[in-house]
Amino acid sequence: MYKKLIESSLKKAAKVDKVELEIPANPAYGDFSTNIGLKKGNPEEIKKNLTKDKSLSQIVSKIEIKEGFINFWLSKEALIDNLEKILKQKDNYGKDEIGKGKCVVIDYSSPNVAKRFSIGHLRSTVIGQAVYNLYTFLGFDTVGDNHLGDWGTQFGIILSAIEEKSFNPDSITLNELEELYVDYSKRAKENLALKEKAKDWFKRLEDKDKKARQIWEIVNKISLAEYQKIYDLLDIKIDYTYGESFYEDKMAKIISLAKAKKLAKKSRGALIIDLGKDLPPAMLIKSDGTTTYLTRDLAAIDFRLKKWNPSLIIYEVGSEQKLHFRQVFKAAELLGWAKKTSFVHIAHGLVLIGGKKMSTRKGTTIKLEDILEKAMDKAAELFEKAKVAKDIDSEEKKEIIKKVGIGAIKYFDLMHHPESDINFDWNSIFNLKGNSGPYLQYTYARTQSIINKSQIPNKKSLDLGAWKMQFNKEELSLLRILSQYQDVLVNAAKNYSPNILCSYLFNLAQKYNTFYSKHRILDISDKSSVMSQFRLAITVATGTVLKNGLLLLGIKAPEKM
Repeated sequence: MYKKLIESSLKKAAKVDKVELEIPANPAYGDFSTNIGLKKGNPEEIKKNLTKDKSLSQIVSKIEIKEGFINFWLSKEALIDNLEKILKQKDNYGKDEIGKGKCVVIDYSSPNVAKRFSIGHLRSTVIGQAVYNLYTFLGFDTVGDNHLGDWGTQFGIILSAIEEKSFNPDSITLNELEELYVDYSKRAKENLALKEKAKDWFKRLEDKDKKARQIWEIVNKISLAEYQKIYDLLDIKIDYTYGESFYEDKMAKIISLAKAKKLAKKSRGALIIDLGKDLPPAMLIKSDGTTTYLTRDLAAIDFRLKKWNPSLIIYEVGSEQKLHFRQVFKAAELLGWAKKTSFVHIAHGLVLIGGKKMSTRKGTTIKLEDILEKAMDKAAELFEKAKVAKDIDSEEKKEIIKKVGIGAIKYFDLMHHPESDINFDWNSIFNLKGNSGPYLQYTYARTQSIINKSQIPNKKSLDLGAWKMQFNKEELSLLRILSQYQDVLVNAAKNYSPNILCSYLFNLAQKYNTFYSKHRILDISDKSSVMSQFRLAITVATGTVLKNGLLLLGIKAPEKM
């Protein structure tokens, strides 16, 4: 909000077309800072030009040059104005229209069918949903696509294993399917005949073999039903589910297009696209005549471009697929699709248990449903130890426990940079004194408790116009960080990093709890006093931003804890 106004003034003062402000990590360097002075080599002249801008003087109280950087402090009037905006706009505070008229497609979650939804799938699901929420809130026409892995060589393994063990596919469970997959994969490493048999089964599936298709449909149905239970528990809603199989009849067009553009060529019986010296060739058709994951991804791009005309397609997929997506994006560029559309891979890191990597093929995955159930058990333990909120009935208590347990797991994932590996640690997940989901939820519940005690029915009627006193250190700190919220959202979306929003919310919660511990918020003798109304307004604003921010992360904030 204020950032845009300052940037506009800076462009004129520095005589440049583009300038970017940063929020300094150290508040001693102001609310916003820029290195444009270092780039232009004349920070004093730029500052002189800025002081002539009357519109800037209304929102900025001080401009300082330090080590070539130009630092800006928001005025008291601007901070109060922002506080009033939060009280008025409530859930809409922080919204932007930077995405107006632009479509973004986000490919996320995308589990492989016939396998349990493990903790390893959690990252793509919750990071993808948070990025989706951020882009939607900032005005983009956002499309979520769950690109299910319901095709390919791994399905040949499942089909071959079912036939080998004489399982009745109508009565098989998802756990049994994964056990079959793990067992067969291990044996196929030593037995090439089993590997070839699996390839043959996938070929039969692509050739529309009746038996292969029947089993494939049953396995998909079982898998999707189990995945929906997890999505419901995590409160995940994805707009579309187009599995890899959806593109079965669309791959021939991609192959024809590659041939027409003279990009496709034969190599050892396979059909490939040469991507240049920096990348290995992209394989369109294997030597046995079956298609590849890459061919289906190209077909998906072609479909998405025609259906939604996106300016950006984001893939939230694990870091082990980095090379694959470099190949996909390069092939898309050669096919002429990158002229109007950008492609981004959010390559999330691994979830480690005790520092060790999990693997479905090795049978070392942990079922996500078990983790979520344990998280709710731990939330219940936390609830009992706290011995608070005695007025909560059993149903409400159950709902709070669910919000805290699920929120704790989600936040622990999202607080890390997507590309980093994370070591799963229950103590960190439920740390009520540190950077955790329950800590933020507890701080929000604290703000609501104070608001309810205030007995002021209409918080929009708080009289801030009468506030003329100097802010104390803690009040000023809160007002300054509250003014940064919209800019943080834009920054988190631009960098595909929900962890930026997590860090902001934790910082806000810490500052509020410091303020709470040092100052009386409600004057017991006169709750309508100017001081009480001002401090209550800060409490309302903090609660609003905490709740809004958590919701963008996909985390619900209980009113009581």
